[in-house]
Amino acid sequence: MSVQGPGAEVETQGMGVEDQSAEAVPEDVYGSWSPTPDPDGSRVAFISDRGGAPAIWIKGPGPQPTASGISLARVTSIGWSPDGEWLACLVAGSGSSRDEVWVARPDGSGLRLVAGGPGSTAWLGAGSRQGWTADGRLMVTETVGAVASAVLVSPADGSRSVITSGPLISILDVSGGRALIRRGPRSYRTLAVCALDGSDEQPVSTSVTGERGGFADLGGLSPDGRFVYARSEADHDLATLVRVSLSDASVELLAQRKDAELQSFTLSTDGSTAVLLWNEYGGTNAVSLLDLQSLEQEEVGPLPRDVVDNCLLFAGGKSLILTAEDWSDPRGAWTIDLASGTTLPLTSRADGELRGSRGASYATVDTADLTRPVLRRFPGLDGREISGWLYRPDSPAPWPTMIHLHGGPEAQERPVYNSLFQSLVAAGVAVFAPNVRGSSGFGRSYETADDVELRLGSVQDVYAAAEHLIGCGISTPGRVGLMGRSYGGYLTLAGLTWYPEMFAVGIDVCGMADLETFYQHTEPWIAAAAVSKYGDPAKHADLLRGFSPIHRIDRLRAPLLVVHGADDTNVPVEEAEQVVAALAERERPHRYLLFPGEGHELLDTANRVTFVRAAVEWACDHLGVERSEA
Repeated sequence: MSVQGPGAEVETQGMGVEDQSAEAVPEDVYGSWSPTPDPDGSRVAFISDRGGAPAIWIKGPGPQPTASGISLARVTSIGWSPDGEWLACLVAGSGSSRDEVWVARPDGSGLRLVAGGPGSTAWLGAGSRQGWTADGRLMVTETVGAVASAVLVSPADGSRSVITSGPLISILDVSGGRALIRRGPRSYRTLAVCALDGSDEQPVSTSVTGERGGFADLGGLSPDGRFVYARSEADHDLATLVRVSLSDASVELLAQRKDAELQSFTLSTDGSTAVLLWNEYGGTNAVSLLDLQSLEQEEVGPLPRDVVDNCLLFAGGKSLILTAEDWSDPRGAWTIDLASGTTLPLTSRADGELRGSRGASYATVDTADLTRPVLRRFPGLDGREISGWLYRPDSPAPWPTMIHLHGGPEAQERPVYNSLFQSLVAAGVAVFAPNVRGSSGFGRSYETADDVELRLGSVQDVYAAAEHLIGCGISTPGRVGLMGRSYGGYLTLAGLTWYPEMFAVGIDVCGMADLETFYQHTEPWIAAAAVSKYGDPAKHADLLRGFSPIHRIDRLRAPLLVVHGADDTNVPVEEAEQVVAALAERERPHRYLLFPGEGHELLDTANRVTFVRAAVEWACDHLGVERSEA
C-alpha cells in the first residue's frame, strides 16, 4: 500500500485476496448463465463462477453438473454448434475490454483462438443459434481500431471468409445465402442485408408506415433468407417485433404491447416460432411464444424467476431453456416444459439457500436474511416520471441511504440479486437504485432523453432522487450518498460536483471524470459508438468539457472511494488517476482501490468480495453507521 496526498489510501489489490477463510458475504454466492443445449438436448453447457472465476460447466443426465475440460477462464458466453461437435466461447481477454472468440470440443480438445486478440476485439452473432450458421460456421464480428469486419469462421481449421467491413457494423445472422448486418452508433442502429461476398447490400426499413426507416438493433433471418425479423423502434416508442419481406420490402407488425417493450427475441431453428422476451415496467419479464404463421401468441408461465434472459427453444420445441434470477437468487439456468409448465433448475438448488464459490469450503447465505426491493416512482425536476428499486433495512425509517446508478446509460436497474445492495442493507444502510433518463426498458424517448446536449437531465434526475428520499422520510439530509459504476460512476462524480451540498459520501467505480480524455484513451470502436450518446469530440468539445466533473472538482466535498480495474480499456484507468490526483492536491478525503488484471468488470470472486467489503465500510463510516465487529 502506498499513500498519495493527505488522507488518501491508494491500495493495489491482487486476485486471490488474503482472507479466504473469512465468513461468507453475499458476493461470495455464485451464479450461472448462458445455457446452451447440445442438438439432442441430452446435455447443457453453461457458464458459472462457482469455482471463483467464470468457466464452462456441463450438465448431463446425472444429478450434478461437472466442470468441462475446456481450459478457458473468464468466459462470458457460449454456444453449442448445430452438429454438437464444438462450443463457441466468448472470453474476456487478459482483463482488458477486448474480447476473444475461441472454439473447443466439449471434452476440451481442439481449443483454438479464432478471432480477437492483441489490439482487437471480437464478439459472436446472436439469435437462436448462438453465433453459429446452420451449416456449422461461426458468425463473428472482429474489430481493429474503428473498423469492424463481419466474418464466417470454420471451427475445424480456423479458415475465414470476410463478408463485409466498415465502421460500427455487427453481423447478426446468416441464412439463405444472405447476411444480416447491423450498422450505426448506440441507440441509432439500422439493419441491412447483403450477399455472403458483401455485394448487393440493401438497407432494411422496419417502419410499417414507410414514413421513416426507423431504428432496429436486433434481428434474425428466416431459414430460407426471404424475411428479416427485427426488434423495431420505427413506429412505436416501445419496441415491437416486425417482419420484413426482402422481395418487396413490405413490413408487417407481428407483436407489440402497450405496457412492455420487446427486450429480445429468438427464432426456432425451423422458423415456425418466435420466443418473445418482454420487459415490463420496472424491469420484470414476461415470455410469450408467437406462431409465425397464424400470428397467435401464447404466454409462457409461470416463469421460475422475475427476470429472465437467453431464452431458447430446444428438444424439438417442447421445452424452453433460459437464464433466470431475482432479488434472492443469482443467475441460474432453468428449463420450462411447455406442455406441463414445469420448471426445473439445472444449475442451482433453488431451495432458499445460496452457496458460496470457494471450492470445498462452500459457505451459505440464507435467503431469509435478504431484503426484497420495492418499486418507487417519483417526478424529475421537469416532471418526467422516474422509477427505481428501494432496498430497506429491517429497522424503522429514516435510514442512511446510498443511491446506486447503473452503467450504460442504456442499462437498467432490475430486481435481481445484488450482493453490494444486500450487504449495505445488512449493515443498516438503505439502497435506492433509480433508472434515470437514458435507461433502457422504458421506451425509445426515455432512452434518448439524455443524448448529447441533454446530458444534464440525467444529473438532475439524481438530485431529484435524493430529494424524493428525503421528502418522503426514507432518509434525512446529510445521510444520502452516491455510488455507481461506469456511466453510473460518471453520474456519481457529476452529482457530487453539481450538488455537493446534497451528498455525504461517494463511491466511483470505473467512472468517466473527463469526457474529453475518455474519448482520447478508450478503445476506438467504443469512442465511435459513443458519439451518438455523449457528443462528437470534434464538434462538441465545449459541451463535453462543460459536462465533465473533473472541471468542477473544486466543488466536491464528500469523501470519495475510487475503484478501478488496472486493465480497463473501456473507461481507462487515467479517468480514476486524474480524480485521485486532483483530490490529493486539494487534501480532500478519498481512497483509491486498484485491481490489477481486471478490466471494466471485476470478474474474479475474490476481488468482488474485497470491493463489496470496502464499499460497505466506506459508506458506513461516512454515513455515521456503527458496524458490528463480527
